[in-house]
Amino acid sequence: MKSWISFLLPDDEYKNIKMLYFFSEGAILLFLSLVVMLIGNKSFQFGTETILLVAIGIFLLYVSGRYIISGIEYTDISTERAYRKELKATIIKVIGFVVIFLTVYLLLMGAPTSLNQWFEIGGLLISVSIVKFLSTYVSLKRSYQKNKELL
Repeated sequence: MKSWISFLLPDDEYKNIKMLYFFSEGAILLFLSLVVMLIGNKSFQFGTETILLVAIGIFLLYVSGRYIISGIEYTDISTERAYRKELKATIIKVIGFVVIFLTVYLLLMGAPTSLNQWFEIGGLLISVSIVKFLSTYVSLKRSYQKNKELL
């Protein structure tokens, strides 16, 4: 069945169905969190921006977390050699991201003038790199274990 959401879904039928489950579960959590915030707004006076950002964060973190933990991203990783190769590629991608981000930042914003600004940029890069690496690593490890069990 084709829908306007089809462009977000993978071509693989199994992945497609799993992603639909994740989106549906995320939508239900989004709805429930909005109801809780609507009720809690009487007591705590949340700002509109806060409510929207928390709701969007809940949905995105849930869907991406479920996708990462499900182990369906790397369907072709079933041998130790393929696993190691993909792990090295992940490390190279993270290092490439750091280099590209830092280069673009320096070109657009100029060099930071104080040590504090360098720490802010470094902290941001390290944080984002760790999150990217860990999410990819967990997904890769879960996919590898799942595919190994299927063999």
